[in-house]
Amino acid sequence: MTASTESTAATKRRVKSTTNRIGSTEKVEQGQWGRAWEVDWFSLTSVILLLCLAPFIVFFFVMACDQYQCSITWPLLDLYGGKATLMSIWNRAPSITWTAAKIYTIWVTFQVVLYMFVPDVTHKFLPGYVGGVQEGARTPAGLINKYEINGLQSWIITHALWFANAYHFHWFSPTIIFDNWIPLLWCTNILGYGVSTFAFVKAYLFPTNAEDCKFTGNFFYNYMMGIEFNPRIGKWFDFKLFFNGRPGIVAWTLINLSYAAKQQELYGQVTNSMILVNVLQAVYVLDFFWNEAWYLKTIDICHDHFGWYLGWGDCVWLPFLYTLQGLYLVYHPVQLSTANAVGVLLLGLVGYYVFRMTNHQKDLFRRTEGNCTIWGCKPAYIECTYSSMDGQTHHSKLLISGFWGVARHLNYTGDLMGSLAYCMACGAGHLLPYFYIIYMTILLVHRCIRDEHRCHSKYGKDWTRYTDAVPYRLLPGVF
Repeated sequence: MTASTESTAATKRRVKSTTNRIGSTEKVEQGQWGRAWEVDWFSLTSVILLLCLAPFIVFFFVMACDQYQCSITWPLLDLYGGKATLMSIWNRAPSITWTAAKIYTIWVTFQVVLYMFVPDVTHKFLPGYVGGVQEGARTPAGLINKYEINGLQSWIITHALWFANAYHFHWFSPTIIFDNWIPLLWCTNILGYGVSTFAFVKAYLFPTNAEDCKFTGNFFYNYMMGIEFNPRIGKWFDFKLFFNGRPGIVAWTLINLSYAAKQQELYGQVTNSMILVNVLQAVYVLDFFWNEAWYLKTIDICHDHFGWYLGWGDCVWLPFLYTLQGLYLVYHPVQLSTANAVGVLLLGLVGYYVFRMTNHQKDLFRRTEGNCTIWGCKPAYIECTYSSMDGQTHHSKLLISGFWGVARHLNYTGDLMGSLAYCMACGAGHLLPYFYIIYMTILLVHRCIRDEHRCHSKYGKDWTRYTDAVPYRLLPGVF
């Protein structure tokens, strides 16, 4: 929600203007925004539960499809009735294999090579696309990191090779991901825990920037939520950007393609529901990479530290649970009526439009320093000040026009509409594919609250003025 720091003269004018309007402003301690500095018992309990339960939630859903045709009640009834035990279910699950280990090692290595050693050229011939070296947002310590934005290029190269293999070279079967799905789960867990532990140790022994580290004194909270803000190896390998976008999100569309290929292999056709899931989720993935430079200004990059929450979550949670709809459709192919298919498509596209245009308005406002039009009018905004740890005072504007005048997080509302469309494409036969909308609702509502707590810590009374101007978070008149 911040805009870049402006010229000295303009800054002085706005400081005077802000002072005149709001009088004595409550000062926020320098550089104290971001994740918590102290941990209460509720937060600690939540962290420990997530650390213990999240890996088993992933295993439960994958196992339910592998052993119980995607029913999430059947295994529970078997356990309750004594027909199965936890160990019998565990023993029936495929274990890690050398084939899966080789597949995943090659995959991650290939994405590292594309990320580190193939500078972006797509921005030179794709109008409107912002790639190459870009600056991120200011960190609490006052730093502005540079990033090599080449995610779209990596996605294009990866998928070009995938289709070249499927239709010409035939190095491997397009169903390779589905065929090794559970063995790959163990591989992703190894990387997820490995990179999270490495980042944790690195923060103590050789942090990239010690001033952007947060130590709460609680081992579990530090491990999960991270200590370092932007852990890096060398100048360009940024853990947060790489693991947020690659290898998980690049793989998202490949996983769905593998599901579609398996459906074709098993039933001789790809259903319209599978096509809808592939198309709608591909739109989301492509949007992410097209706007990767904009992503540098989102909560993940601007506020979250890099720990298990991002490291393990991006390696395991994202690729295995965000793709549940396609996995379900392999076991339960659904052919929607034309009316239902069109309805799902429209819901997904309208949700995407709200999501994208809301973010576009904020991005346009930032880039032009407010010298633009939104919905045909000059945008209204609230001027704010905040301090970084280096003692510098900075100035930002909070937009209250367009979609941002309707609700404070209407982009999340659009995201939830798209998420619901993915689930509805699977029909109403089972609960499992609807886990995604349930999870996304919890995640985004929590993110709203988390983001606003940080913004209040960062902006103080200016944030209160903003929430008075835009009182609703997600649904006008409701929440």
